[in-house]
Amino acid sequence: MMYPRLKLARNLLTDDGVIFMSIDDNEVDNLKKIGSEIFGQQNFVAQIIWQKVYALKNSARWFSADHDYIVVFARNKELWQPQQLARTGDMEARYKNPDSDPRGPWKAENMSARNRYNAGVYPITAPSGRLIEGPPRGSYWRISRQKFAELDADNRIWWGADGNNTPAVKRFLSEVAAGRTPRTLWSYAEVGHTQDAKKALLKYVPFENTANVLNSVKPVELIQRILQLAGRPHDGDIVLDFFGGSATTAHAVLQQNLADGGNRRFISVQIHEPLPVAEPAFGSIFEMGLTRVRNLAAEIGSLEDTSRNLDLGFRVLRVDSTNLSDLLRTPDELGQDELDLFAESVQPDRTGEDLLFQVLLDWGLELTMPIALTLIDDHEVFVVENGVLIACFEAKVGPAVVREMARRQPLRAVFRDSGFATDAGRINAEQVFAEVSPATAVRAI
Repeated sequence: MMYPRLKLARNLLTDDGVIFMSIDDNEVDNLKKIGSEIFGQQNFVAQIIWQKVYALKNSARWFSADHDYIVVFARNKELWQPQQLARTGDMEARYKNPDSDPRGPWKAENMSARNRYNAGVYPITAPSGRLIEGPPRGSYWRISRQKFAELDADNRIWWGADGNNTPAVKRFLSEVAAGRTPRTLWSYAEVGHTQDAKKALLKYVPFENTANVLNSVKPVELIQRILQLAGRPHDGDIVLDFFGGSATTAHAVLQQNLADGGNRRFISVQIHEPLPVAEPAFGSIFEMGLTRVRNLAAEIGSLEDTSRNLDLGFRVLRVDSTNLSDLLRTPDELGQDELDLFAESVQPDRTGEDLLFQVLLDWGLELTMPIALTLIDDHEVFVVENGVLIACFEAKVGPAVVREMARRQPLRAVFRDSGFATDAGRINAEQVFAEVSPATAVRAI
């Protein structure tokens, strides 16, 4: 079940893309082997431990299972590396300025280390006059005598308030990296636990039956941490979740974009798996996730600070059969009196919007493009991305509609073949575009 999805995931990833896979003890070894086969062992990045629960499970037969794993593979490890995390308040609190140095807060770093350094053995005289014969036994000064003299002259050596301490190097907050390197141990205090996850789900989904609250739901903070590491906020990354479930990933993308002003987008895939007990408002896990995203988007949209104009919209697409009818028949299978039955190329239960999205797919256009519905001479006309494509799938399309569509000079124009009363009408439409907007590609389906 996992192998074909991971194979597809690799094909979908950009060259600097990365995949995070959550798994428990039972299958983590197999997942790493599959990942190494598909992505290459050289592209394995890390195996993260997530502390998923905060309470001891006394009912456990052997051990209380307190953690899951998150296995990370890059499409190309040479092209991807995790973003640094923001410094914590505790980290910045370690920097003080007891000597009122104009360069700002600093912290004292030990000047000795155990790594052998031949130039790091020399005596030092403290400002108090005390002679320090050398580094502590079994260690070396991390800097040479010349470098030490330069740092001391620049007031970058701390001798203590009385000038008698063993020297330490002053590391200024303004000169250290703005972030922190991520670790492979994630505590629930940082990224949430399963109880947090359930609380978030209950906040946005009005369950009437407790049995429907999923046990495997992930905390939003966990996925946000992954998003923070995976890429920069404004790179327009697409976040794909093969197992959408309760839409935690979609929730995390919207929440993280709100936090850092990012423009990430999400694709969440979920089958219509029924809930254990039918709910009045929704009957499947897919519809439950949809409810969650809608309620979250409404909440974010109601916030007072609307100056950032966050994109909270999304589209729901379902896999279905083609919109086109099966018209393929051999002469022996088709009688003269049946020709009218095969005149319509579109299935009877399909809407103009259905046809539009099939055209977008056929033409290789993004399904996220903005679509406007306008009326031209009482005919519904779809305008995609301000003229990337214009389409009219009405049953009857007159010359006035065709000419007005051509006047807008779109890159592509699509009509319903049966929308023209005769072949001559369709040919005339092509001639209108050739005259008014010759660069437009015209198609009829």
